[in-house]
Amino acid sequence: MANLDDVLIFVKVAQFESISRAARSLGMPISTVSRRLSVLESKLGVSLLRRTTRRVTLTAQGREYFNQCREPLTLLEEAERVLTLGQKTPAGMLRISVPVILGQEPFLNFLSGFLKAQPRIQIDLFITNLFLDLVAENIDVAIRFGELQDSSVVATRLGMSIRYVVAAPEYLKGRKLPVEPADLKLHDCVMLNARNNEADWDLVYGRKKARIRVSGPISSRDFNSVSTFVYRAHGIGLLPSTYCDEALASGGLIRLLPKWASPQIPVFVVYSNRKFLPLRLNVFLNALAAWKSPLWIRE
Repeated sequence: MANLDDVLIFVKVAQFESISRAARSLGMPISTVSRRLSVLESKLGVSLLRRTTRRVTLTAQGREYFNQCREPLTLLEEAERVLTLGQKTPAGMLRISVPVILGQEPFLNFLSGFLKAQPRIQIDLFITNLFLDLVAENIDVAIRFGELQDSSVVATRLGMSIRYVVAAPEYLKGRKLPVEPADLKLHDCVMLNARNNEADWDLVYGRKKARIRVSGPISSRDFNSVSTFVYRAHGIGLLPSTYCDEALASGGLIRLLPKWASPQIPVFVVYSNRKFLPLRLNVFLNALAAWKSPLWIRE
């Protein structure tokens, strides 16, 4: 069986993609790290790493070994931390991934309040619509909209989001209002993540369902810019209710096809399946569950 310390050195090198950075992290000489890696490769009889003057990358066998080793080592580290520190004070780095829709004031205010309440916790925030691999990217926790595909994560449902068909009064001047979902084909639409400025919108009304191919002058990757172009009368949008409730109440937007809306979109908080959760993650999950978010509807 391989020496556990050598395996830990390998995992650190794989995470940093650098022998020198791993050596600094471990408080070891670079020569010692290189030698222990060679011993591990000899013991296993495979090449785990490709070394160049600029970086270190994993071989196919190295990637498989890393994926198998990282989680057990993390469990050991967390178990040791529980025993030695007693999990009395939440502290350390918390890496969080959220979609672009959360990169706005309400969620940022929530994080600000959380950091003030937990001054020994640091946050590394990833704002992206990509579903990052939690293990490969070393992400502690993520918030995701939509049905989940990865069955290896632990998921807790926070609520749901729903989208309305809306437009600015200026856009609707002189235009015939849509009466049925199919009428949206006759209008300019502002779309999210469209290809070639075309997108399929799914709408429901009770048990009725409709899928309409819409098109328009602009598509974007985040709801902030989509909503801006809808407000500025470039077309009809399918916006989260939390983005348009105030504008609908004030008359800044008009809801079209009011009996129709998007299907309910679930919102989840997800994290890797660990037996020992770091206290910093536990307190974040509790704070998130208690937060009255304006970005999703509690069920």
